[in-house]
Amino acid sequence: MPLVPRYLNPKHLCAAAQRRDGEMKENIQSSPSNAQLPKRVTSRSLGAEGSLLNVECSKWLLLLALAALTFNASAGVRVGDLVTIAGARDNQLVGYGLVAGLANDGDQNPIYTQQTIANMLERYGVNIPAASLSALSAKNVAVVMVTADIPAFIKPGQRLDVLVASMGDAKSLQGGVLLQTPLLGADNKVYAVAQGPVSVGGFTAGTGGGGGATVTKNHPTTATIIGGALVEGEIPTTIVHDDSVELLLREPDFTSASRLAAAINDLFTNSAHAVDSTTVRVQMPPAAVASPVDFIAQLESVEVTPDVPARVVINERTGTIVATAGIQISSCAIAQGNITINVASTLDVSQPNPFSSTGTTEVTPRTTTEVTENKSAVVTLPELPTVEKVATALNTLGATPRDIMAIFEAMKQAGALQAELIIK
Repeated sequence: MPLVPRYLNPKHLCAAAQRRDGEMKENIQSSPSNAQLPKRVTSRSLGAEGSLLNVECSKWLLLLALAALTFNASAGVRVGDLVTIAGARDNQLVGYGLVAGLANDGDQNPIYTQQTIANMLERYGVNIPAASLSALSAKNVAVVMVTADIPAFIKPGQRLDVLVASMGDAKSLQGGVLLQTPLLGADNKVYAVAQGPVSVGGFTAGTGGGGGATVTKNHPTTATIIGGALVEGEIPTTIVHDDSVELLLREPDFTSASRLAAAINDLFTNSAHAVDSTTVRVQMPPAAVASPVDFIAQLESVEVTPDVPARVVINERTGTIVATAGIQISSCAIAQGNITINVASTLDVSQPNPFSSTGTTEVTPRTTTEVTENKSAVVTLPELPTVEKVATALNTLGATPRDIMAIFEAMKQAGALQAELIIK
């Protein structure tokens, strides 16, 4: 039951109404002009006991009911944040081009870079014989791959962000300019053209090599061009099939799909049904067929509470543990101990006795091994129904994140962890 403030408690509200009703009766009865009061007013004020009380209590009980609904209301998640519309998808584009203007940081004359430069020059009327390819210098040029994602419904003339990555052995793309590069889709058609100065989020400084030092920050061989691609062709997109649209859950779940269909049916009766754990098909009302965008906007504004599966994600590389609120641990006993092995290797020198005419000085290795095991008692854990209690219990054991990872894995093998365990 939701917590209600004292001033909204019906017991206190009715008592206040009773006091107010009694005070009103006394004032009316003691008034010298009481006899001249209209009968209608006197009968309402001094009528059957509880008449005014019922009016006051009914009014405050209605406010209390509205307040209880407000406290009980749980903020759901917009459908637009949970799903995508089938058909309204991105497409990937890729292109092969050249970045010029590198200050001796370009490719070190690989044959494919020289061939690419020759092909580009041929477009401008400069013919380079195949025998002279080796004479081309590529130190200021780098061969790159250009990628981009083109969203649905984007029109010719709009711009896309592109990612540029070195394909050869260039040291850095800092200060370079991407030459005009067609971006192709999976159907080998050109949908955009990229060009412009590249922006590198890192750098390389120093001479390198023997006796030199080099400092590198981030990855200087990848770069971006914000708005660097100009869309030339629109990709046909269809989102309405047979007067219906399909909503695709970003996180497939049968319970979430069922709740989503039920929430939509509350707004559009008998229009949605869950096809599987990912898809919810919604039939458009006849009045909405002519304006599917408005209909989809109404669907996206519906709120629903998605189901969150019981899941523990462990990343052993970073030592990160993430657990959802639905995990439970059955009663079990845990003993966690650490074993530390130290191996030290030193070199000793063995020399012959003083003034000895025989013997030589020898270097002898000496290895020392030390094993340390921390004492740990068996700790019994009761049933832990919430993630808060699980965290409290594991913190009480004094376990480190690495220890908690091993404990979760052992709990899962023992059948005590009632959640999906994902190890990355």
